Amino acid sequence: MQQTLYTFWKFTRPHTIIGSTLSICALYAIAAIGTTFQPALLLLSLVSAWGCNVYITGLNQWSDVEVDRINKPWLPIAAGLLSRAQALRIVLICGTIALATAAFFSVWFVGLIALIMAIGTAYSLPPLKFKRNHILAAACISVVRGLLVNIGFYLHFHYELTGQWGLDASIWPLAVFVFAFSLGIAWFKDIPDTKGDAEYQFGTLAVRSGRQRAFVAGVVVVVVAYLYVILAAWLGHLPAPIFYIVVHGLALLVFLFQARQLRVGDDLQVKHFYMFFWGLFFLEYLVYPLGFYLA
Repeated sequence: MQQTLYTFWKFTRPHTIIGSTLSICALYAIAAIGTTFQPALLLLSLVSAWGCNVYITGLNQWSDVEVDRINKPWLPIAAGLLSRAQALRIVLICGTIALATAAFFSVWFVGLIALIMAIGTAYSLPPLKFKRNHILAAACISVVRGLLVNIGFYLHFHYELTGQWGLDASIWPLAVFVFAFSLGIAWFKDIPDTKGDAEYQFGTLAVRSGRQRAFVAGVVVVVVAYLYVILAAWLGHLPAPIFYIVVHGLALLVFLFQARQLRVGDDLQVKHFYMFFWGLFFLEYLVYPLGFYLA
C-alpha cells in the first residue's frame, strides 16, 4: 500500500499539485476578506483542482512514455511502476472527480474546469498535441496558470461567497505575473530534455533555438514579471505597497543570483534550478495574499 501511494504521488507530479494548492488557497484568502470562512467551498474547490491537475499531468505522461524513457526515466510509467492502462484509469477517474466536484457549484465553474481540461488534452494528445510547438505549448501553460486559474477561481470564490460576480483590480498584477512566470516554466522545463525532444521531433524552444537562448528568454520574462508587480505596487494598485516592493525586489535579486550561477549544459544543475524556480512560484502565492491582510 505504501509503495502504491508513493507511485501515485510521483504520478501526480507533486510540485504541480503543491503549486495548484497554494494558488487556490491564496485566491480564496483574497476573495474571502470580510466574509465568513467556508471550509466546504475551499475543500471542494481544491478537490476539483487536484483532479484536474492529475488529469492533465497524468495524460501528458501517458501520451509520451517513449520520450519520458529518455528525458525522465524515473516517472512511474517510464520506470515500469505503472502500466499505461493503470495510468489511463487514474487519469479518467481524476477527470471525472474534477467535473463532478465542480458540479456542486455553478455551471460556470464546471465550464471553467472543463476548459482547463480541454486545453490540457490539446496540449498532450493528437491531432493537436500543442506541446510539439514551443509557442503553443507555452501559451497553454501560461493561459491556464496565469489567466484561467487566477481570474477564474477568484470569480468562482467571489460569486460563491457574495452571490455577485466581481473581479478586484488587484488580482490583475498576480494574473500577469503568473502568466509571465509560466512562460519561464514552459521554457526552463525543456532545457534538460533536449535529447529526447529532438529525437521525437518536439519543437521546444531549447531544441529550436538552443539551450542558452531558451534560458535567456525565460530569465527576461521572469524579470519583467517581478518588475511589473513592483511597478503596480509603486503606482498604488496594490495594498501595502512597500511590502510588495521589498519582497519582490528581494526575490528578483535571489533569482538573478541563481540564474547567473547556472550552466545550461549541466542537466543536473538545470533541474535543480527548475525546482528552485518552482519554489519562487510557491513563494508568490504565499506572499501575495499576505499584503491584503497587512494593509
